[in-house]
Amino acid sequence: MPDSPEAPPPAASWSLPRGVVVLLGTAGAIITAGGLHGFSSIAGPVFLALILTIAVSPLRRLLIRRGVRSWLAALIAIVVVITILLGLAAALALSLARLATLLPTYQATFAQLVNDVRGWLADRGIGNQEIQRVLQAFDLGKALGILQTWLTKLLGVFSDLGFIIILLFFMGLDANSFTSRMVDAAKQRPGVASALASFARGTTRYLVVSTIFGLIVALVDVAVLYVLNVPLPWLWGLLAFITNYIPNIGFIIGLVPPALLALLDNGWSALIWVIVAYCVINFVFQSIIQPKIVGDAVGLSTTLTFLSLVFWAWVLGPLGAILAIPLSLLAKALLLDADPSTRWVNDLISSSDAAPAKPPDESDEADEGDEVAPPATAT
Repeated sequence: MPDSPEAPPPAASWSLPRGVVVLLGTAGAIITAGGLHGFSSIAGPVFLALILTIAVSPLRRLLIRRGVRSWLAALIAIVVVITILLGLAAALALSLARLATLLPTYQATFAQLVNDVRGWLADRGIGNQEIQRVLQAFDLGKALGILQTWLTKLLGVFSDLGFIIILLFFMGLDANSFTSRMVDAAKQRPGVASALASFARGTTRYLVVSTIFGLIVALVDVAVLYVLNVPLPWLWGLLAFITNYIPNIGFIIGLVPPALLALLDNGWSALIWVIVAYCVINFVFQSIIQPKIVGDAVGLSTTLTFLSLVFWAWVLGPLGAILAIPLSLLAKALLLDADPSTRWVNDLISSSDAAPAKPPDESDEADEGDEVAPPATAT
């Protein structure tokens, strides 16, 4: 009986130590972040167009379910987004022009306020040199100039409106056929398809929640500022609406300018009333009502949310601060959720109130095909 052929020796397996993999991954992330920072003028509008496409995707799907042709539904969605962008750009530009004409009128008031503070401190035994050092560190022009610079940079995003509109147009057209393509792709890569679907759902939910409650808070703030006779209440309402998308510190950014202007225009009592009113409004809507209605719309821990804010603000500037949560959800979908071996990290980075991550399932892919969103378009 002839000898059976010998089985080929098993191929030698070789893998890098986990520590080396972590270091290489960290180095790659740093290089990627640096590249995005260097091309922020292009990356920022691209990410903004992506998020806006996802934001209006429910409207496009609703129109299609109502019998509207897909191309017409996509066109209506694009028109809605462009109208919103133009409205925000016009309101921001007009408000900045009014702020620029208003600031010089408060120089005398600010000088008198500084003298009052100097006298108050001197009466309590604080030396003139210490007082002068403190007062030199605070300048009205610098304080409000920072705000004006930040808003101007944000307005500069809209200078690329033509580029953004073109991106929105192509993304809207691609969205019509993307669902069927994602269903086909899910047969080969169910993990990636599930991760992108989760990103689209999470981003849509976050944007809807932030927009609704941001609009409510902004309107209430405007009403309070009118009652307290604070100048430019609609500018500060617009600022409150925009900063509502900035996690953790957005409330403080939206509070400081109207509080300072209230101090200059109406004195210390107005300053205190603005701070108290903003704190109460923020606590009631953001800490009591919103969590009870929608729960955790993000699913990221507080620490990771703050670090995301710092990271994306450095990468993309003010626009990165506003888009920090959606961009973090996109990075999480591509780097963690798409790979079953790294999905366990979600338990470490999710907030305690977030529902546990559901593993991808092919039946889910079929049932939720209309919710899938592309990395460059949304359905």
